[in-house]
Parts: sequence; C-alpha cells; structure tokens
Amino acid sequence: MVQAYVLVQTEAGRAADVAREIAAIEGVTQAEDVTGPYDMIVRAQAEDVDALGRLVVARIQRLDGIARTLTCPIVNI
Repeated sequence: MVQAYVLVQTEAGRAADVAREIAAIEGVTQAEDVTGPYDMIVRAQAEDVDALGRLVVARIQRLDGIARTLTCPIVNI
C-alpha cells in the first residue's frame, strides 16, 4: 500500500466545493481545507505507485476547479 499527501491549489472561490468532490473519491482518506500557498491537503492511498498516479491524474486533477497539485508520497525511513 502506498500513501501520499496531495497538496491542491484551486481556482478562487472553489476550495469548499472541490474538497467535497475530492473527499468522495475512492482512495482518498482525508481532504482538509488549509490556508497558505495551497488550498487543501488530501491524504490518499493506493495499491502501488502506478495506481496512486492514476488516482491523482485521472481522478483528482480532472475535477473542475483544480489549478495545480503536488503529490508527496509517504516514505518509511
């Protein structure tokens, strides 16, 4: 299982709507609105890194209102 934090920038005024849509996506375990350079932090999980990539690119980034994402996989050191 691969887990990651996905930092999301939204178009102005869209953060709350986008957060609700993202929270409903299978594989998303948490979606929180935040302040700062990003509007939302999403925690997601998938079977492997390829599935994580598909989740971010095909499901999250395609939502209306998404301006940019930054995916930060969680590592165990």
